[in-house]
Formats: sequence, structure tokens, C-alpha cells
Amino acid sequence: MSFYFQCVNCSSTYKEEMVGNPFICKCGGLLEVVRPWKGIDSEKLKQLWDNRLSERMTVYASGVWRYKELIYPELPEPYITTKYEGNTGLYPTETIARYTGVRQLLLKAQSENPSGSFKDNGMTVAVSHGRSLGYERFTCTSTGNTSSSLAMYAALAGCTSVVYLPGNHISASKVRQTAAYGAELILFNGTYDDGIRFSRQYSEPLGQYVCNSMNPFRIEGQKSIVYEMAHQLRWELPDWIVVPGGALSNATALGKGLLELKQLGFIQKLPRVAVIQAEGASPFHRMVSLGDTSLIPEPQPMTIASALNIGNPPSWRKALHYIIGQLQGVTASVTDEEIMEAKGLIDRCGIGCEPASAAPVAGLKQLVRDGVVHPEETAACILTGHLLKDTEVIPYSYSPSPIDLSLEAVNGLLSRG
Repeated sequence: MSFYFQCVNCSSTYKEEMVGNPFICKCGGLLEVVRPWKGIDSEKLKQLWDNRLSERMTVYASGVWRYKELIYPELPEPYITTKYEGNTGLYPTETIARYTGVRQLLLKAQSENPSGSFKDNGMTVAVSHGRSLGYERFTCTSTGNTSSSLAMYAALAGCTSVVYLPGNHISASKVRQTAAYGAELILFNGTYDDGIRFSRQYSEPLGQYVCNSMNPFRIEGQKSIVYEMAHQLRWELPDWIVVPGGALSNATALGKGLLELKQLGFIQKLPRVAVIQAEGASPFHRMVSLGDTSLIPEPQPMTIASALNIGNPPSWRKALHYIIGQLQGVTASVTDEEIMEAKGLIDRCGIGCEPASAAPVAGLKQLVRDGVVHPEETAACILTGHLLKDTEVIPYSYSPSPIDLSLEAVNGLLSRG
């Protein structure tokens, strides 16, 4: 099935061979993959995907490539680089349902991906596409999760990765993970947005295939999150899907994926989508709440949720089109204190997440309180990153000095709790 690219700004279209890395329109806008869907039989594909659940050592054991027909049907299998990503848990939790105020709540733990974040769903497709074009050097600018995912897939493919790191407010845990996979790390003065501008200008001269969210194949891969969720729920989604908003690639992908599922007959009803940003980095929420259609970047974003610390989200136009324009979605912003309160609850439920992942739970609580979400509705929150991604923020306690083990001494310590 053939596809073409379309600009989200000016609607210009391009054939595949006309577009070079890093997938930027002549007007400067981002491109997306458009497919004139033909010959899709949803019932036959559902059966095929059910059968693939028994796969173990093939590319179709992946929770992304299981849905290859809607992700990237033309890509030859030898180029696929996979660690059987996806296949993440969907957990009902009464504790957090009560906390947020909805009738039923599910947590989709994308944190269970191989590198510990949802970025793997998109990165497997981006790196596979880059390999099909002959690239051996891959790059991204990242505050953490993108870099560790890219470094992992590049290493798996026997390729190299170059990661540009903003000089402040990044997670040491994520940087160490990236370094462990062998990435070449370039720390620079400036913000995430400065690194993105550099990649747009110089990736091609440097021979580096860009794997940030400007890459439309990343978005195609991330659609699989909602495909898998629908599959797990037998093709009946909850009333709301709530997602954190940083670069806004995930919101874009979920919106695109949901509309395709409805268009092609896999689901009968579209859920609404809520995008939750951190108060210190919420330019998209501010734009939507004011009824504007042009985003004013936050020049100095600051939030404890490092994955959300993005002041100029590259995919904001796509998110505006899909989430607000097509799905009647909403936005909200939550404080760092609200994020950490929600994170503590998720952690103590035995699931766990990094701070950015807790933003949807905090945001859902706010939306119920404000009357946007009805208490009788159901919701699923996307947990995007693993508990160990931001270990610096985890409080812990232990006895201040070693004790001589005895029943009395241990009882004395336990009684303090």
C-alpha cells in the first residue's frame, strides 16, 4: 500500500522519494504519513492479530509490528529492528479510580517497554526506516527517554547514535542508560528547543538520521499504543484516554491512531482525549485554554517532570489538529506537587512510574473536579516512563546507622512507621 507525506502547516504533499531527512516541508512545517487506505478488512486483521499473540521469536512478537498492516506495511522484514517492544500491561486499579473520581480507571504501563518508556513503540519504526534508507548513524535531541530508546535500538542494529543533551534539568538516570548503550553524548548550552533547531539544520550534512518526534515514522509506531490497548479491551475503548504532553508526539500518535481505528471499522466509538502538561512547561495548554491557534513557547520551562520540560513542543500543530480539532479533546496543567502526589499513589499501587507519567492521573483528578469528566465515565491513563527513570526524585528512608539485628531493635524501628 503506497503512502505520501503531507505538511501539517500548508498541506503540501510529497512522494516518498521527494522527502529527505529530517522530514521538513519547504515551508518549515512537519510532515506526516498519509495512506489512502484500501482493501482493509478489519475482521480478518483482528483474527490475524489474535493469531500473532502466540508468536515468540519473529518480528510479529512485537506489540508494534504485530500491527504492521496499519504501521508500515511496505517495509521489508529484514530491515525491522525490534526488541519485542509493546506488549505492555493494562492494569485496573480501584485505588486510583477513587483518587481521580471516575467509575473505572486503567493504567497502560508503557513503562514496561524494553528501554523503560513509550518511546520504544515509535523508535523501532524510525530506526527500521532509517536502516532501509542505508543510514548507519542515528541522532536525537533528548531530555532522556528518547535518547535511551534510540541508543538501545541503534546498538541492537549494530549502528551508532549521537545524542544532543540540553545542559540543564535532565535525568542522570536516563543519561547513564543512554551512555551504557554506547551513544556519543554531546552536552550543549541551551534548551531542548535549541537542540531541535540544530538537528533540523545540520543532521543531513552530518549524515545523521533524525529520530525525534519530527520524524513521521516515529508517530506511525506510537500509534500502536492505542492499537494494543483496543486489542486488549476487545475493541471497546474507555470514555477517556489521558496522556502527558511534552513534545506532544504521543498525543499526536494516539489521536491519529484512534481516528484510523474508527475510519477502518475496528472500533465503533471514539474516546475523548485529555493532554496534561506540567504547570512550568504548559504552552500547549495555555494556547488551547485561551482559544488561540498559535503557540507561544515557554522560554525557560521548569518542572520536576523532566520528560515534560519542553517549552516549544515540536508536534503542537499536529496535536492541535488531532486532539482538539478532530477528537474534541481537552487540556489541563498540573503543579509539580500534584504530579508527585499522584506518582506516590501509583508507586504504592505496585505499578510505579516516573514523574511525567503521573501527570495524567493528577490531570484526570482535576478534570473530574472541574466537571469536564463525569464521575460515571471510564478512563485510561498512559504511564509513559519507568519508575527508575528519575530516581533522584524518589524519597526513601532507612535506619541512619547499622543496627545489631535483634527482635527488639527491629520492632523499635518498625514502630516508627
